[in-house]
Amino acid sequence: MKGAEREFPAHKVQGSSPKPFYHPRKCYYIYISIKLNKTGIHIGYGLVCRMTRGEEPTVEVGQRPEGTIAIELPWVASRGGMSVYEAVLRIFPVEKAIYILPIVLFVFSLFFGRYMMDPVETLRILIVGSATIFLDTASSLLSTFAGHQVLLPSFEQAWGASEQTVIFQIRLPRVIAAMLVGGGLALAGASFQGLFRNPLVSPDILGVASGAGFGAALGILISGDPRVIQVSAFIFGIVAVAVTYGISRVYRNSSTLILVLGGIVVGSVFSALLSLTKYVADPYDTLPAIVFWLMGSLSAVSNADLLAVAPPILLGGLCLFLIRWRINLLSVGEEEARALGVDTKKMTAAIIVASTVVTASAVCISGIIGWVGLVVPHIGRMLVGPDFRRLIPVSAVLGASFLLVVDDIARTLTAAEIPLGVLTALIGAPFFAYLLTRKRVGWS
Repeated sequence: MKGAEREFPAHKVQGSSPKPFYHPRKCYYIYISIKLNKTGIHIGYGLVCRMTRGEEPTVEVGQRPEGTIAIELPWVASRGGMSVYEAVLRIFPVEKAIYILPIVLFVFSLFFGRYMMDPVETLRILIVGSATIFLDTASSLLSTFAGHQVLLPSFEQAWGASEQTVIFQIRLPRVIAAMLVGGGLALAGASFQGLFRNPLVSPDILGVASGAGFGAALGILISGDPRVIQVSAFIFGIVAVAVTYGISRVYRNSSTLILVLGGIVVGSVFSALLSLTKYVADPYDTLPAIVFWLMGSLSAVSNADLLAVAPPILLGGLCLFLIRWRINLLSVGEEEARALGVDTKKMTAAIIVASTVVTASAVCISGIIGWVGLVVPHIGRMLVGPDFRRLIPVSAVLGASFLLVVDDIARTLTAAEIPLGVLTALIGAPFFAYLLTRKRVGWS
């Protein structure tokens, strides 16, 4: 059958391909013809023959279809001249669907891993277990204030201790940490790209990654305690950016170019100090720990780590979200922003402080993870455009989803866990090269 316009040949009752549709008194033979081409799906249908009980079947020869149904494919470009990408974006509200992606990946990451769990059982453990923990905490607080024991209703636990440990002690902290770190790095990267008016800027442009790396290496060399390592990484990340900003303030007519040059200088100094720390470290014990930390990993994240880094990441992200419309003004130039009534010095300082706090907090628990803050904002810009009012939240959502997927791959692909920095480089570098070839690296 080549089309719905062609005449349909008569069908024989004996051995015919159409199957009868029975009725209490009559029997019908119908035909259905399906045609698929570049413009859509055309379905032709009609009556082939009619049989009544006790009579010979009657067949109309050479009949045409009694009706057709045309289903136009969404990627058809013949009428409007649009591409497949544009047609799909018109049909599916991508900007709204993006915000559902982290929720789906969050649930998927909880039951996916080397120890696979049933999805329904995972959700039940998560919901009921969270409610039980909340009620136990509330009971303890009420008992403390009341001076006597206060008992609240509890839920029956129908799962084993191992499943609860996997969900609440291993996977849930790691999943939340991946979302916080990925979203924070992408958010800081998008803000810095708007501030410096350069699409090739990443969150470590002012030396925060180099400073945090040196601080972590120093903490490993001196103590080895995870708390000391995280605090040292956070402090030295802040110190590196503070030195960079201090260098830029030396010049009265300072601009963002001086900030970038100061970041290069400070980053080189802390990189040299990091190399010196690795040189004096014990090659059998301390040096491997430093190298592995610098490659990035979330394997050692705990609930206490989340309680420590979640507030600064969320507060810094909230600050960038509230001033996202002012980043639009700064991205057109300092003089134009001043003409529109923006205090560029205060706004630049606010963006730098908020982005640095977010980046330093993320790096201190995950190590140095590159390419997230550079590539993800470009993906968001391709989807929603260069308007920072939409780009900032979309970058955070995409960054959280991206690092969550990378972390799932890192902990399940091989027997030994792959460092996150390695995977993000292997995925981000080719994708960024693809963007360069497609000339999509820019503000449009």
